[in-house]
Amino acid sequence: MSASKRSGGGFNPGLGQLGVKNPISFADASDKLVLAKNKSSILPKGAEGKGVLLLADGSRFEGELFGAKGIAQGELVFTTGMTGYQESLTDPSFAGQVLTFTYPLIGNYGIHPSSSESSSVWPRALICREVIVHPDHRDSIGNVDELLRIHEIPGLKKVDTRAITKKVREYGTLLCVMGPLDEEDELRNILDTIEDPSANDLIRTVSISIPTLVNEGAKDKNGTLLPRLGVLDCGIKYNIIRELTKRFEVLWCPPNIKFDDLVSKWKIAALFCSNGPGDPAQKESATSARKTLAAGIKSGIPTMGICLGHQLLGLAAGLETYKMLYGHRGANQPVINLKTGKVSITSQNHGFAVADPLKGRLAEHPSGVSSGKEENLIGSKVKVSHINANDNTVEGLEVIGKPAFSVQYHPEACPGPNDASKLFDEFEELVRSCL
Repeated sequence: MSASKRSGGGFNPGLGQLGVKNPISFADASDKLVLAKNKSSILPKGAEGKGVLLLADGSRFEGELFGAKGIAQGELVFTTGMTGYQESLTDPSFAGQVLTFTYPLIGNYGIHPSSSESSSVWPRALICREVIVHPDHRDSIGNVDELLRIHEIPGLKKVDTRAITKKVREYGTLLCVMGPLDEEDELRNILDTIEDPSANDLIRTVSISIPTLVNEGAKDKNGTLLPRLGVLDCGIKYNIIRELTKRFEVLWCPPNIKFDDLVSKWKIAALFCSNGPGDPAQKESATSARKTLAAGIKSGIPTMGICLGHQLLGLAAGLETYKMLYGHRGANQPVINLKTGKVSITSQNHGFAVADPLKGRLAEHPSGVSSGKEENLIGSKVKVSHINANDNTVEGLEVIGKPAFSVQYHPEACPGPNDASKLFDEFEELVRSCL
């Protein structure tokens, strides 16, 4: 679960908002570290000694262990952000993956309270070149090693991350296992039986379990109640919720909620579908969210999707999704708006994409994992609105004749540039025009 209702948490999106009498607090991943520091508790003993990373193609990389003790397995991916390591580590879209940072120095400004993107650390392991154990920042309450230890996530440092990244860029993401060097035989046995985590229902592990009004009674500056937005949580980032609560009364929902319940019981005025981990064609939570999203679009309610939500919208419209060679992960992805020709630099984190209706699958993974053609559930066609400037993959869709659109990138950033933040304003205008 990405968040739990509680009093006095590190994430308080409705606090101080006009009209909100009982703001709800949620846990921030840094809370455990803050609590341990305030109580002068002894943190769990960290891993030490030599470690090794084994890849499914037979490659191996030795390094030094840090973080929590243990063995980790998953899909090896990399992210290119020079900053924002705390946000990346707490992004639920990294669930099931072993995360490599291409930037060689991680942790120099420490871990900050209330600056995470969820209540936990989601990568199964962290791979980096150098990790700083004595960060330098006035707001720091600990270091990356401590955050990993308290969330029971292992790490491997002193690794040739450049070589790892070049391999992934050339051959695609790979399954991997990492752990102590003296347990390499056991690691090889694990590697022989490892399964792609994207095939599992990762969404269920990172989403909220019950509908929750985040900022009930929220009003605009004129004292008018904000329109209520149903938010399908497939692994949502906290900063998306922050941006949405500025403009809407937000109903934070599990991905399997029915659209009829959202309308009849919760009286929503609009619908939003979030980012999240795994294959959008996965048959459990992803399919449930797709059906709810499709019902909303078909009804004519204003709808927006981000990242996985964009892929689910594509599937609902009868398009195909597929696994990318190595995906887009980082804060410097250029996206072209086909209507205006303007390029925005965006933050992204995804390993699947929507196939272009005309050009098909671009930058495809050698595994060939694909949804195949799906049934059109929305009764309308879509058009491509944005493409990636590097590989021409689909970055945005618009539903023809319906107030619905989606983008593959993250307009809320965190970490990343704010070029695309205006999309939230555009969605607000769209919703108000339909009231």
